[in-house]
Amino acid sequence: MPYATKSAIAGLFAALVAGVSATPAQAAFESAYTDIDLDQCLLLDADDFGASWACPGYRGYPLMITEGDLRFSLIYGFGARSGDGQTLPPFNRLGERLEWRLSNAMGRWLPVATIVRYHTADGETGEDSGQVLVVTQLVEGNTCHIAYIDARANTNANALAREAADASGDFDCASDEVEIIGRFEAW
Repeated sequence: MPYATKSAIAGLFAALVAGVSATPAQAAFESAYTDIDLDQCLLLDADDFGASWACPGYRGYPLMITEGDLRFSLIYGFGARSGDGQTLPPFNRLGERLEWRLSNAMGRWLPVATIVRYHTADGETGEDSGQVLVVTQLVEGNTCHIAYIDARANTNANALAREAADASGDFDCASDEVEIIGRFEAW
C-alpha cells in the first residue's frame, strides 16, 4: 500500500505541475531601452526629400527610421516598408532613446509596444516648442500609434505612456483613433 500511495502522490504532483504549466502566467511588463543614433544605423536611401535607415532594435527586432518633409517616422517589424510609418503633424525630430515595453505573457519577454519622445517644432519659427511621447503598439499586421502624451503638460507623462503601452494589443489600427492622454498642448 505505501508504494501505491507514493505512486498516487507522484501522479498527483505531475498533474499539478502540468496544470500550472498549461495555465498562462499573468503578464508582467518591463522596459528595455535602445539608443536612436542615426550614425549607428545603415543608410538605406537618401535624396533631397528625405532618407531611411535600418537601425538596431531590441534584440534584433527590426526598426526602420525614415525622415521626409522634416518629419520622422519609426517603422517596426519584418517586411516593413518605408511608406508604412506614422509621424506627427508638426515638423519634428526624435528623442535619443526608444523605450521598448516587454511582456512575458507568452512565457518569454517579447516587445509589445514602444514609447519615443518626439520634439515638435513651432510652425512659424521652426524652433522646438513641444514634446510628445508617442506610444506604438507592436502587433504583426496591426502596428500603429495608439496614444499621444504631452510630456511638458503632464508631470506623470512617462507613467501615462507606460500604462497605455501595457494596455496595447486590442487597438485596431484601421478603425480606432489615437488616444490623447492627459493635458495636451503640444500643437
